[in-house]
Amino acid sequence: MTPEDVTTIGSQALWATMLIAAPLLLSALAVGLLVGMFQAATQINEMTMSFIPKLLVLVVALIVAGPWMLAVIVNFTKQLIDQIPSFIS
Repeated sequence: MTPEDVTTIGSQALWATMLIAAPLLLSALAVGLLVGMFQAATQINEMTMSFIPKLLVLVVALIVAGPWMLAVIVNFTKQLIDQIPSFIS
C-alpha cells in the first residue's frame, strides 16, 4: 500500500463523511436560524426553545435521509473492500 493509496482512501472517507453529515447539519442550521430569528423578534431567550425544534427536525431528517445515508456508507464500504486485492499486490 502506497502513501497515495492511503491519501485516496482518506479523501474518499472524508467525502463520504461530509455527504452523510450534510443533511443533518443543514437541517439543524436552518432550524437554528429560524428559531434565532424568532427569539430575536420576540426577545425570548430560552435555551430549550432552540433545542427541542432542532431535535425534532434531526429526527425527521434521519427518517427522511436515513436510507440514502445508509446507501452512501454501504457503497463506500463495498468500494473499500473491492480495493483490498489491489493493496496487497
